[in-house]
Parts: sequence; structure tokens; C-alpha cells
Amino acid sequence: MTATYKNQKAWKEVESFLPEKYHYNENYCPREEHWNWRGNNVHLDTFRNPQAKAKIIMFHGVGTNGRQISMIIGGPLAQDGYETISVDMPTYGVTKVEKGQNISYDDWVQCGSDLIDRELEKDDRPIFLYGLSAGGMETYHVAAKNKKVKGIIGMTFLDQRSKDVQMTTTSNWFWGTFGTRLTKMATNMGLSKFKMKMSIPSKMSALVNDPACLKVMLNDATSGGNKVSMRFMNSYMTYAPEVEPENFNVCPVLLTQPDADKWTPQWLSDPFLDKLTHVKVTRTTLRNGSHYPIEETALTDLYEAMRSFIEENI
Repeated sequence: MTATYKNQKAWKEVESFLPEKYHYNENYCPREEHWNWRGNNVHLDTFRNPQAKAKIIMFHGVGTNGRQISMIIGGPLAQDGYETISVDMPTYGVTKVEKGQNISYDDWVQCGSDLIDRELEKDDRPIFLYGLSAGGMETYHVAAKNKKVKGIIGMTFLDQRSKDVQMTTTSNWFWGTFGTRLTKMATNMGLSKFKMKMSIPSKMSALVNDPACLKVMLNDATSGGNKVSMRFMNSYMTYAPEVEPENFNVCPVLLTQPDADKWTPQWLSDPFLDKLTHVKVTRTTLRNGSHYPIEETALTDLYEAMRSFIEENI
């Protein structure tokens, strides 16, 4: 059965919390594409535009999916003439994982890098990466691996190897203190395929500030209510980039930090960004923005910041 959002209610319910101009309709909506990546049917929300000056590939985090990203920024940037591609990483959204595969975070990074190469085979237009939440650091990891992008934009840049990050972004002291060791132990004991809701170890209760929208997302098994394996969780928390920040010289970096984010405050991203001394780093805030920003002020700021950054670096 082909993966599609046509029959999924959750994204439509999330959409109802967005300003009206962000709502999809029969004349304004992404095309659903499917990419066979290593046997997995990867779903892409795309706004193709052969005349666009640049492409932006967009990554979700561990509490969202590609459709939720395409609604808040993929579509708006496409209306401004850019080509955008929002990915459902394996185990999230409506991407279908091949039977028997146990996806790791390393697979996510490889998938992102391979998607860049796939797009560059079509044409040589500049490619930028955007990531929301954990997708922000994923843009860095992918850029460090692929080295062919013109700029990366992240809502956060959280090095999960940092104890401050672990203690602040997990749901409680127990998971912040023992989470990495427990997932490693489970993986080594042959329980790598055992799955747990990501909302158990993480502070998913701070995903969005509107309680009604939060309820929808936490009940959505393709985003905030998704389950991940012990292998994924451990690889996510211990992933080491191919290029450490002190040596990164691939492209400029933009942080788009929601200023009402109750999950990942900017002080968690700053230590990592401060190490990026070989590229230009810009920090901006999104007014009144939740971790997953649905507020009009935050969405306007995100759009303006990304557009300026892309135009500056094309």
C-alpha cells in the first residue's frame, strides 16, 4: 500500500492550530513522492519548481514528521519561489520501513546525505538544509558527512553527548542520568529492537505550548506518539559527527530559536555553536514560538530569517 497523508487525520488536526494562510487546499499543497532508499519507502512532501534558484531539504525531529514541517515552512518558502523537500525519516511519518530493518540514527544521517546526492544528480542548484528540533543537529551531521550544501538552518543544535543536554531535554533525572547507559545495555543484551514511546524518556510534554495541539501530537503515532527502538535511541544519544565543530568549514549556519521554547532553550545550543569558528554563525529568535512553532509571530520570523539567510548564501 502506497504511503500517503491523504487519509491521515492527525496532520489536519495540527493544521487547524496554524494561521489560516498556512492551511493546505486543493490549489496549495505538496506533491507526495516516494523514494526507495535501501528498501525503505521514504515519503517526501515536495514543492517542485524547476525555475527555483535553490532547493531546501527539511528534516523533522523526534516528535514531528515531514508533513508537519512542510506546513509551517516548506509550503511558505515554496510560495516565495524556492523548491522544498520535506522528508519523513524511517520510522516517522508515513515512510514504510522494510521488514527486518532496525533503523538507527546513523541511518537517518546517511539517508539525508543520500537524498542530497540524489538531488544533485538531477541538477546543480544550491541545496540548503533545515531542521526542526533534533532535525537541527541532523542538518549539521548530514552536512559534515556530505559536504555539498550551501547552508544549514536549525531550530536547535543539541549535542546529545553533552550532559547538560541530556539532563535538560529528558523527561526526568532518571533518564538524564541513566538513559544512555540503559539503551546501550539493552542493545548489547540483544534487545536492540525493543521499542519505547519517545515521549517516555524525552520531554515531549513541551513539544508545543498549546495544550489542545499537544494532545493531538502526542496521540499521533507518526510524530509525537511514535515509538523508537533501543538501537535508534542509543545511536541518537551517542552519535559522533564525521567532522567535529572545531574543524567544520562546509557552510554557514543559522539558528532559529523559538523564544518561548520550554524544551530546548538556546543556552543548550550555544556551546556547540560557539565551537564553529571556521564558518559564519547567525542566531535569531522566533517571537512567542513553541518548540514546534504554531504561533504566527514565530512563523513569520522563521520565514523571514530563512529567506534572508538563503538569499545571502546562494
